[in-house]
Amino acid sequence: MAKQTIFPARAISGALSVPGDKSISHRYAILAALAEGRSEIHNFSPAADCRSTLECLRRLGVSVDIEKDRVCIHGKGLRGLKAPKKKLDAENSGTTMRLLAGVLAGQSFASTLTGDASLRRRPMRRVMEPLAQMGARIRARDAQFAPLEITGAALNAIDYSLPVPSAQVKSAILLAGLFAPGETSVSEPVRTRDHTELALAEFGADVRTSGGNVRVAGGPRLEGRQLAVPGDISSAVFFLAAALILPGSNLLITGCGLNPTRTAILDVLATMGAPISLVNVEMHHGELSGDVAICHAPLAGGVISGPLVAQLIDELPMLAALGPFTEQGMEIRDARELRVKESDRIAALAENLRRMGAKVEEFPDGLKVKGKSAGKLRGAKVDPRGDHRIAMACAVAALGAEGPSVIRDAACAAVSFPNFFTTLDQLLAR
Repeated sequence: MAKQTIFPARAISGALSVPGDKSISHRYAILAALAEGRSEIHNFSPAADCRSTLECLRRLGVSVDIEKDRVCIHGKGLRGLKAPKKKLDAENSGTTMRLLAGVLAGQSFASTLTGDASLRRRPMRRVMEPLAQMGARIRARDAQFAPLEITGAALNAIDYSLPVPSAQVKSAILLAGLFAPGETSVSEPVRTRDHTELALAEFGADVRTSGGNVRVAGGPRLEGRQLAVPGDISSAVFFLAAALILPGSNLLITGCGLNPTRTAILDVLATMGAPISLVNVEMHHGELSGDVAICHAPLAGGVISGPLVAQLIDELPMLAALGPFTEQGMEIRDARELRVKESDRIAALAENLRRMGAKVEEFPDGLKVKGKSAGKLRGAKVDPRGDHRIAMACAVAALGAEGPSVIRDAACAAVSFPNFFTTLDQLLAR
């Protein structure tokens, strides 16, 4: 799909389920590979990123069977991975690269992790430094960029304080800690998503959390499990936003993940005036899920900054794109991390929203998008810079614009949501 044309819409209505959560799918797959016995994972994410993790596991000698959204993994045990004959290609997936770096650091063989041009531009020093403290030997281009040449070593447990909140770095250290005698601990200044801790416990690891500290004991016997992945709330947010933008909308998203470390987006939208209801909430494998109901409502807008940014990092593009539809506009600060995602998301959002007629002020650590008083958006040609979240956020904004918009390279949405445009079209009334 080279491009996608988005026409203005009147409403979005009906019920849908979003794909399985990317973050959880990555973690279940990696731990299933390190477990003993067979694991069966239902509603596994169809995202290209998660397929990259599965392919890397195959190259490490793990048997992986895929049937639609069900993935069966025949675990090799903690010490059963094999030296890969080729480089491990994470493609566009930073999660794959960072989490597998933690696993590979404790192996008895050497391996190389690489990725596409975008991923090779993303800095990896924050994950390399704590792994080096544990005894890992990692070489990188310019000491921070992939390819990462990892020579496995006998690791030692550490107590590590994250200088910057990062669930991926925390997870890499905890996974490396499985191969280190004693207890490895990670302290974080702001609570980040805890899917790794929950998944470790589910597979049988000795993991303990207290406040902002997580500890894992080395050398556990992990056991294969039957698991189900809840829907991805970071994918659901695009449909929630569409319902808020378009008058007459009434939407139900079923089976959505409601992990408390991920639901800050619902709290923020509710504070802005969104009428959100949660029903049929259940817990499976330590993860909460339920149905999310929403309808159109005027939004106040507001400022996102400080510790909240780490909890909303994946949802910030959509929040920024909501700015022109709010009364006060949206301002995002303390989000310099957006500069080093799949694209420079701050620059990409500013450029494309301006193309659509929005008034945007760009800062080194964020941006400010003016609200309704600045005028209605107009259709435009959008360049998402190969970034799935930019493509989807601008597509939703285009629904409320005057005239059609064209999303270049719309296929990049497949990184997290392969059927996004088809699903969106089926729910829209024009």
